[in-house]
Amino acid sequence: MSKTCVVVGGSHAAAQFVNSLRQEGWEDRILIIGEEAVIPYHRPPLSKEYLAGDKSLEDICLRPAAVYEELGVEFMLGTRVQAIDPANKQLTLADNATVAYDKLCLAVGSRVRTVDLPGVDLAGIHYLRTVADVDAIRADLRPGARAVIVGGGYIGLEAAAVLNKLSLDVTVLEMAERVMQRVTAPEVSAFYTRVHGEEGVDICCDVGVTGFEGDGRVERVLTSDGGGCKADLVIIGVGILPNTELAGAAGLDVDNGIVVDEFARTSDVDIVAAGDCTSHYNPVYDRRVRLESVQNATDQARIAAATVCGREKSYNVLPWFWSDQYDLKLQIAGLCQGYDEVVVRGDPSAGRSFAVFYFRAGRLIAVDAINRPAEFMLGKRLISERVDVDRELLTDESVHVRELLKK
Repeated sequence: MSKTCVVVGGSHAAAQFVNSLRQEGWEDRILIIGEEAVIPYHRPPLSKEYLAGDKSLEDICLRPAAVYEELGVEFMLGTRVQAIDPANKQLTLADNATVAYDKLCLAVGSRVRTVDLPGVDLAGIHYLRTVADVDAIRADLRPGARAVIVGGGYIGLEAAAVLNKLSLDVTVLEMAERVMQRVTAPEVSAFYTRVHGEEGVDICCDVGVTGFEGDGRVERVLTSDGGGCKADLVIIGVGILPNTELAGAAGLDVDNGIVVDEFARTSDVDIVAAGDCTSHYNPVYDRRVRLESVQNATDQARIAAATVCGREKSYNVLPWFWSDQYDLKLQIAGLCQGYDEVVVRGDPSAGRSFAVFYFRAGRLIAVDAINRPAEFMLGKRLISERVDVDRELLTDESVHVRELLKK
């Protein structure tokens, strides 16, 4: 009898999962149920090329609709799953209709972290997570307008760079002591603060937002220092939260994400999960992690597809990430949390190219490479192979990366 594999979520992980499922030999029905009304698309361009108007929705779709047709993938778009019944292998939709499954993949991703502040419902205040979000932001853009970005993480700074290039007057408000404080060393934060300042963006740290004012539309952002700043447009970028509610209500193990094993399998043998929504053990760092990256979504989805097809493959991949701002390509290899030593190659106080190597207990654990693709590749290899590194050689730019690999 024919079987059905249902994918909940129209994410990066979902797009990769269905493709890999066919590659692994699944010949039966595949159905993707997604809350958004569009087929899966690249999210990174939302805060960059799509926001800037350089790319259309068609440009950022992960695969053309024709590819899904060739794969025999069905869609139910604009549809929310409100419950999972693992005992009966059944999903309940928002309209109380039901869908049966034999195998289930949760690729439900994450959502923006919202703020509950006075005036947050005023027109002109936006979050940035979906195509619809960015379409709404673009409708509010006009040269010379005053834009305030709440949050100095990757999304906030990427959006600030784009709005600045579109001739808006941009201010970034960050409540921490420095931008990107959770994910980078002070040297990297200082570099990005300098570059954004040189480009004309005003970055204010150690400043919390307490509310918004305006007559029907935002006119002012109130801050914790008792002041505030004028605003015609606000983008709130204060992080994301994994979508774990469905899994938790269904009795699946949840711990800062849907808990999966090395084969992307949840606590139910017929349910796999992949992407931002999952918590998995990473052998490189010997701990459970939840990753918010395209790399993790696609790589883990391949593992999940193999598991569904009875071909267990262990997930053991070094995490990597990237961020584009102005002419800067930041490439990140590994996870720097818990570092106790930093080695810098290049000069972050001048120019726009350098690399930071993070160590913990003498072992290299991560690399931030700004316009340094060779150092990024070097870092990936050194971390994955657990190679001991000579700090003096790392800082000596007269020693080429090729020589570092040899040594």
